[in-house]
Amino acid sequence: MALVCVCLGLRVSELLALKWRDVDWLNGKLSIERGIVEQKVDDVKTDSSRKSLTIDKQLLGVFKLWRQATLFSSDEDWIFASPVKLGRLPYSYTGFWRELERSAREAGIGHLGAHAFRHTYRSWLDAVGTPIAVQQKLMRHSDIRTTMNVYGDVVTDEMGQAHSRVVGLAMSQPDN
Repeated sequence: MALVCVCLGLRVSELLALKWRDVDWLNGKLSIERGIVEQKVDDVKTDSSRKSLTIDKQLLGVFKLWRQATLFSSDEDWIFASPVKLGRLPYSYTGFWRELERSAREAGIGHLGAHAFRHTYRSWLDAVGTPIAVQQKLMRHSDIRTTMNVYGDVVTDEMGQAHSRVVGLAMSQPDN
């Protein structure tokens, strides 16, 4: 779940609300259609948040492996369905946060919040030389000032290239 957040810059509410039908396997796209907060399905945070994102082939492979491993793999199932809730709901934010905190402690990182992955994604986009306008689109901010107070337009191919570089960074991190 953390890998998906850091590779796509998703908010946890968007991550938890993903369903298998949101993955376009042939075109390598992921549709962000809904959010879930306190186990209540709702709309996404902003109109700009409702987007179709490019998924790098490596990350698509991770999704494929997870779909093969999970008990909940039909199109209408949550991608991160909770076995405790028999797949009727995704993992809760609290459960995700607790596991994240435990893992961070064991790794000697200390406190680690789920939103840190979104900040890391933005930092990595910048580190790989992604233009600020592309960063805004990938972060799905409605106002570029939220990203960095710079204006501009993007080329779709640049977004896919930037995403692939971020996935490469995330996938190359050593296992702890």
